[in-house]
Amino acid sequence: MIEAEFPRHRHEYWPELQQRARSWLVEKRLMSADKVARYADALCYTDLVAGYYVGAADEVVAAIADFSTWFFVWDDRHDRQAVHGRVASWRVLRNRLHAALDAPESALRHEDPLVAAFSECVMRLFSHLGPAWNARFAEHFHAVIEAYDREFANRRTGTVPGVDAYIALRRHTFAHWVWLDLLELAAGRELPDSIRRRPEYRKAALASQDFSAWYNDLCSLPKEIAGDEVHNLGISLIHHEGLSLEAAVTEVRRRTISRITEFLAAERDVLKMADDAEDGTEAGHALGAGLRGCLFNMRNWFSSVYWFHHESGRYRVDTWDDRSTPPYISDPAGER
Repeated sequence: MIEAEFPRHRHEYWPELQQRARSWLVEKRLMSADKVARYADALCYTDLVAGYYVGAADEVVAAIADFSTWFFVWDDRHDRQAVHGRVASWRVLRNRLHAALDAPESALRHEDPLVAAFSECVMRLFSHLGPAWNARFAEHFHAVIEAYDREFANRRTGTVPGVDAYIALRRHTFAHWVWLDLLELAAGRELPDSIRRRPEYRKAALASQDFSAWYNDLCSLPKEIAGDEVHNLGISLIHHEGLSLEAAVTEVRRRTISRITEFLAAERDVLKMADDAEDGTEAGHALGAGLRGCLFNMRNWFSSVYWFHHESGRYRVDTWDDRSTPPYISDPAGER
């Protein structure tokens, strides 16, 4: 169904993005050169971005691709610090990321490569749409950092969030609002609050992101069960609603598919919004085009996320020596 409803798209810049990602990971010391040579292409991080920010200017899609790659590395660092109980190290990293987000230029040469690379990504993202968009992005990513902190605490105490609480938390740890902000960067236009807050736009946006987060949960479930994770929609259903593993998988799949249906209904309403925005003025034409561009890439999130999870080595747990730890983790015992 997914392949039929959402044909695959890739940014024409994709081969260069792939080469750039290899070099960037080594240059920023986010992954050792031998690990990059062995695993980077198979992880398909740039393939993912090239599918869901179609039409973005080359410098924009390059910045988003590097930021997305950074996000995966940060997620792995967070996981290792939680697994090994590095409470102090996590708190230091959390505070450094908050500070770098507020003043990215001050952390470009930070001793921690993860912080320095984050600062560079933020500065590049901030160079396109202006202060209001930058402030919104920063607000949304501060919330992501704090949600990761709540995840850290839950993992240290073995707390499995209830289903509703998990869904609310997941919208921050998956960074729903951040990826939605980046739709505007790809479209080359900041959307006004009056558009972004419309129920039709919000419904389409959340459907694309919930689908992506929950499909990730579906594909991550074997790895996360093996690693005693507590954050997964399937795990919450098993723990709080008494579902068997098989029933939980079926329910996560049902909820995920329901987001496709919801998006398709909302998509029609957002297209009407774009038509209504075109009032014959230049500003109206630009707003309509920007809105259609954002909607187009919301749709592309579905196919890109689907294909990524079936191509990326990040989820091929059956080929790993340890089903809970990806083989590309540079230091299974610690920091990177």
